Amino acid sequence: MSSDPWGRVDEQGTVYVRTADGERVVGSWQAGSPEEALAYFERKYQGIEVEIGLLEKRVRTTDLAAKDAQTALEHLRAQVTEGHAVGDLDALAKRLDTLAGEIESRREERKAARAKAQDETRTAKEALVAEAEQLAESTQWREAGDRLRALVDTWKGLPRLDRKSDDELWHRFSHARSVFSKHRKSHFAALDNEREQARQTKESLVTEAEALSSSTEWGDTAARYRDLMARWKAAGRAQRDIEDELWARFRGAQDVFFQARSAVFSERDAEQVENQKLKEALAVEAEAILPITDLKAAKAALREINERWEAIGHVPRDARPKLDGRLNAVERAIREAEDSEWKRSNPEAKARAAGMVGLFQAKADKIQADLDKARAAGNASKVTKLEKELAGVQELLEQAHKSQEEFSG
Repeated sequence: MSSDPWGRVDEQGTVYVRTADGERVVGSWQAGSPEEALAYFERKYQGIEVEIGLLEKRVRTTDLAAKDAQTALEHLRAQVTEGHAVGDLDALAKRLDTLAGEIESRREERKAARAKAQDETRTAKEALVAEAEQLAESTQWREAGDRLRALVDTWKGLPRLDRKSDDELWHRFSHARSVFSKHRKSHFAALDNEREQARQTKESLVTEAEALSSSTEWGDTAARYRDLMARWKAAGRAQRDIEDELWARFRGAQDVFFQARSAVFSERDAEQVENQKLKEALAVEAEAILPITDLKAAKAALREINERWEAIGHVPRDARPKLDGRLNAVERAIREAEDSEWKRSNPEAKARAAGMVGLFQAKADKIQADLDKARAAGNASKVTKLEKELAGVQELLEQAHKSQEEFSG
């Protein structure tokens, strides 16, 4: 019989392994010596030990799935507890128990990681849904549309949740996109209708503008073009290519009219500059009438100048106020001379002026007499009162004298 610390071979060739629970038969050997039998079954043990080492390394250094690791572990455990090998099987069993704990820990860690990833995915998708629902009411069509497309790409890059949760969130997300698309489609349909209305209105305005382009009613037609321009701006915009074409025709019609008006006005302006020179000469001639020494001659001279003034015609608008002002100044001087002459020759006015002088003089004389009596009587309060009355009447008397003197000039 042959033996070592972990096994033995009896006389019949039966091979045993020693464990904490006692001996266990692992096989029989008839082909050679007991030492060769033990060596053979020890090599079996070493093979199992190598496999356990490989599994430990895979579990600890790779992302081996817990399910696959557990299957491999159970296979090795069966080899340890039931297999045909000689060695420290109890030590291998302990290593497998330790490894089983690590596999379970890895399973729990991965379960927690999956749960965390699911929560993060749920939070991310709920945020995408919330943003999409907010964008659904936006009228920033390009920006919102681009953002919704970006949200779809982001959604596609996220993991799936459980079917129910994922379907519910996707339904909300898809509905928000549909609402936005419906609003955008409705907006652009309305915009197309508005552009068509604008096209029709502007075609009518172009027709009217082209009909006016040959008009020579400068003031009225210019006013009508201003009205057409206001209506053009209020009509809104047509499609860009149509808008540009209609605007070119509209602007072209205006240019024809205003260029013709400008040519006419340029000719008229040249004529008015000559008129200005003639009126400036007349203004100098009118100003020479002043100062007035002979009213009758001055009036006759001004009448003749006015006749020539009216016959000359229009001058440039900016020169008109100054020229008219110079002639008006001469006319005012003549009117003032007429007024003064009339006052001096008006007998009724003279009589009124003389009457006022007599009235205030008589009143002043009476107050003076009363004042003299009050002074003689020593009545101080009455003296004060009469002195004030006399001063007021004397002031009015002085004014009456001045009025009377105007009629004696």
